[in-house]
Amino acid sequence: MTAPAPSPSFSDRPAATAVVGLQWGDEGKGKLVDLLAREHDAVVRYNGGANAGHSVVVKGTRYSLHLIPSGILYPGKAAIIGNGVVVDPWKLVEELETLATRGVDTSSLIVSNRAHAVLPYHKAEDALREDLLKRAATERTPSGADRPDAPAPVSEIGTTRRGIGPAYADKVQRASAVRMGDLLRPDVLRDRVRVALTLKQPLFAAHQAGQDLDVDAIVESGVAIGRRLAPMIRETTYALHDLLDSGKRVLFEGANGTLLDVDHGTYPYVTGSTVVTAGIGSGTGVPPGRVGRVLGVMKAYSTRVGAGPMPTELHDAVGDGIRTRGREFGTTTGRPRRVGWLDLVAVRYAAMVNGATGLALTMLDVLGGMDSVHVCTAYEIDGERTNRFPADAYDLARAKPVYATFEGFRLDPASCRTLSDLSPGARRYVAFIEETVGVPADIVSVGPDREQTMFR
Repeated sequence: MTAPAPSPSFSDRPAATAVVGLQWGDEGKGKLVDLLAREHDAVVRYNGGANAGHSVVVKGTRYSLHLIPSGILYPGKAAIIGNGVVVDPWKLVEELETLATRGVDTSSLIVSNRAHAVLPYHKAEDALREDLLKRAATERTPSGADRPDAPAPVSEIGTTRRGIGPAYADKVQRASAVRMGDLLRPDVLRDRVRVALTLKQPLFAAHQAGQDLDVDAIVESGVAIGRRLAPMIRETTYALHDLLDSGKRVLFEGANGTLLDVDHGTYPYVTGSTVVTAGIGSGTGVPPGRVGRVLGVMKAYSTRVGAGPMPTELHDAVGDGIRTRGREFGTTTGRPRRVGWLDLVAVRYAAMVNGATGLALTMLDVLGGMDSVHVCTAYEIDGERTNRFPADAYDLARAKPVYATFEGFRLDPASCRTLSDLSPGARRYVAFIEETVGVPADIVSVGPDREQTMFR
C-alpha cells in the first residue's frame, strides 16, 4: 500500500486557526482538530457542552469525546475548555477516567474558572421542558391552521436532555448561575444552588418533577467534584493571550454546527450557544480578529439530529443506505441521524457567516458507488426560487429543494492518498462544491482514520 501523503507544513499559516461545522453538527470536526493539533500548541473549545460529541479514530481505535478538546490525544498539547462552554463536571470526570484507562495523558487539560457548570437540576429542567413542549404541540392548534402555509406548532426541540439550554439560561439570569470556580467555594456554591432551586421549584412542583433535588446533596457532590477538578480549574483568558503573544499556535474547536447556532441557525430548533466563529471572542476572550484561518467542515451529504426542518431529508432506501454506510448514529445519544442530500444553500450561508477561508470535506467515500448523486442548489418557497437561507425554521419548513444531479462516481478509500487519486467523477463533485460555495476545499477526507485525509 502506498504510504499516506504527509500533511503540508502549517508554519506559514496564521497563529490561530478555527475549525467550525457548516451544517447541523456531526460533520467530522473531531477528526480535523485531531489532524491539525500536531501543528498547534493548544486546542480550545469555545462553546457548547456535553451535548456535543466528537469521534476520532487513531490507528484503528475510536475515541469518543464530549467535553474535552480533541487535541488531548496528542501528548503535551494544551487542551483548554473556554469560558463559553457549559461544563457538566461529573461527565468531565467520567470522560477523564475513561481516557486514563485507555492510556491517554490528560494532565494538560485546563478548564476556565469562568465556564458555567451544568448541575442536576438543569438536566431535570431540560427533560421536563422537552416533555411539556411535546405535550403542548399535541394539545393546541396553531393560529390560522386552516391555511396551508400556517406554521406548525413548536414541538420538542430535540435536545439531548443534558441540561445545556437551562445552564445557558441561568448564565444570562445571573443570580442562580454556578461557574466552575464556584465549585471551589462551598459557601458561594450553596447560595447559588439554593437560589436556583427556589426559582425552579414552582415549575418542578407544578408538574411533579425534580422530587429528588436537594440543596445539601447537590452542594456536597459539587464540592467533592470540585476538589477532583481543582488542579485544572484556572484562569484561561490571560493564558490564551500569553500563548499567542509568545508565538504559540492555537486551534479553536467549535462544537455543534452553524445551523444550530442560537442566532444564525434554524431557530427555534437550535442549541443554546454561539456556534459560529464570532463565539470565539465571547467564549474565550480572544478576539476573532486574531484568528487568521477558518476551516469550515462539511459532509458530502447532509445529516441532522433532533427536530426542525431539513429540506433535503431522505425517507427512503437511499437515505437508509447512506445512514448505514456513514455510521450515522449520534456520538452522544446513539440516536439515528436524519440523512439527506447535500444542501449547498445552507453550506454557502454557513461559510459566509463564519468567514470560512477553506473547506474540509468529509465522508466523500460514503457516496462512492451510488448510481447518481443529487445536490440542492436553491429553494422554492411559495413558488419563488431563492439561493438564500431563510431566517428561521418556519420559512425553511416550506422550502422545496432544487437539485443538480451528478452521475455516480467510484471511490476506493484504500487507494486515495492525494486529491489526484480521486476518480474524475469525485473530482467534479468536489469542484462543484468549491465553485458553488466560493471557498476552496483545502482538505478532503475519505474515511475516519488520520491517514484517510488528503490535503490540497
